[in-house]
Order: sequence, then structure tokens, then C-alpha cells
Amino acid sequence: MIRDVADDPLFKGRIPAGKYRDAVTPYGYGGFVFEGDTDKTLLSEELISALKENGIISVFFRFHPVLANATPFTDALDVIPLGKTIALDLESADTIWANITSKNRNVIRKAEKSGVVIRHGKGKKMLNEFRNIYNTTMEHDNAEPYYYFGEKFYDSIDDYLNGNYEIFYASYNGETIAMSIMIFANGYMNYHLSGSRYEYRNLAPSNLLLYKAALWGMEHGMRTFHLGGGLGSGEDNLYKFKAAFNRNSDFRFAIGKMVVSKEKYDRLMGLREFTQEQSAGISYFPQYRYKI
Repeated sequence: MIRDVADDPLFKGRIPAGKYRDAVTPYGYGGFVFEGDTDKTLLSEELISALKENGIISVFFRFHPVLANATPFTDALDVIPLGKTIALDLESADTIWANITSKNRNVIRKAEKSGVVIRHGKGKKMLNEFRNIYNTTMEHDNAEPYYYFGEKFYDSIDDYLNGNYEIFYASYNGETIAMSIMIFANGYMNYHLSGSRYEYRNLAPSNLLLYKAALWGMEHGMRTFHLGGGLGSGEDNLYKFKAAFNRNSDFRFAIGKMVVSKEKYDRLMGLREFTQEQSAGISYFPQYRYKI
């Protein structure tokens, strides 16, 4: 996503519109897909050339662990490996089940025996229902504003990814108690957003939901089902929950930082009037957008 720095409140009225632009990959796991010659040197040269042509000052990348698309750019930009992530191998139903830990298998069986039913579908009405459950989950978890999404965001999923998303939901006694949005393309399926009703957590609806979603992915030609990792790339309870779906998963998330125009980057830093000591302590990128 290309952004005009002049639109940032930190620089409002201080720089002309359209002169300073930077870029960032969207929320989630992204980076590049390649076609043709994938020589590392050539890719780096093409990337830098394209960024300069578009007047980009800096770029913040979030790479995709399964695609491992950070690897070709380790020489051209600052690639930083972060936490582990989990992906399921969807080769067969037997493979999916065999990779799940024995404890999680028991939880999945118990959820089904308790009467939890998994269904799936799509559409704006269902996305609106998902939004309500998701926001309630975020409120319970005291999530930061960053993790909330507006109506336009959900509409865009149905408008632009209509053939590349599916909503799975868990029902109990006719009531929806958990929902997840999966997005997919080219044989890769991703666990995008999820929410559940806290009072039904003892039924483990999300465990059964992810298992059934994996089977659906396998039946629809998906090769992998990426669940992601923990909050802030840590090996927390969220990570452990996901890891229980594939004890053999071995993927790692990486980000990338790249300054394309040092001259313009330094000019923006000068406007922020950071001391050298302050700059050294800012891990946020690009630093000129850092809000104290």
C-alpha cells in the first residue's frame, strides 16, 4: 500500500502533498510472488528500480512464512526473522489427523460429541455477524485499536475476494458461538481472522472449526493451511493453541525494512527533530512516522 506521508497528522501542513511517499504491506502475511527469472541479484535490482520509479522513500515488508519470500532479499534490505508460525500439511485427511497432537485430537472429538456443529458460507450478512463476534472477542482481550476493522474492510473482502474467502462458523443449540474467515489462492489457505463467544470456550468450538476447515481446504485442492503464530510473534498461549494442530510445523515469520531514498528519509527525520539517542531507541519503521 502506497501512502502519502503528507497525510500523516505528524506532517500535516509541513510538507507538500505527493512529494514524500512510502509503502507497507497490508495487515497479515504478504511480500512477493515471483514469475520468471528469480535470480537474487536481478530481483533486488528490479525491486529497487520499481520503487524509485514510483518515488517511494521507504518500505516496511511483512513476508509470508510458507512462501519464504524474504529469502531472495536478504542482501537488498534489512530482513529480520521473528517468531515461529504454524501451517498444516493438507496432503490428505490422514496427514492432517496424524500431525495433530493427541491431546488436541481428544478435544476435537469431545467438541463434536458435545453437539458443536461446523458449517461454512460467505456474504455480507455473514461478515457482519462475524464482525460482531470478533469485536466482542477483541473487547474481552483488551485488544489495541489496530486490531479492529471498519465496515469498509469487511465489505472489501466480499467485493474483491469473493472467490477467495470462506467463513466457517461453529453452532451449538442453534446459536453461533465461533467464527473464522479463511482466505485462499493458488493452493495456499490462510487463517485470517477469528472470534468466539467466551462463555462457550469450554466446548472448544475453535478446535473443531479449524480441523473441519483443514479438511475443507484439502477437498478444495489447498496444499497448506497457515494458522500464523502468537501475538507479537511470541510463543504464547495463542501460539501453543495453533501448534497443537501440527507438531511438525517449522515456519518462521520475517519482516523487512528498506530505505530507498536516504536523502528524503533524513529530511523527514529532521522535521521530527529526534536526537541521535532517541532515534537509536526507536524500533518502529519508518522512524519518521513514530508517535511518541
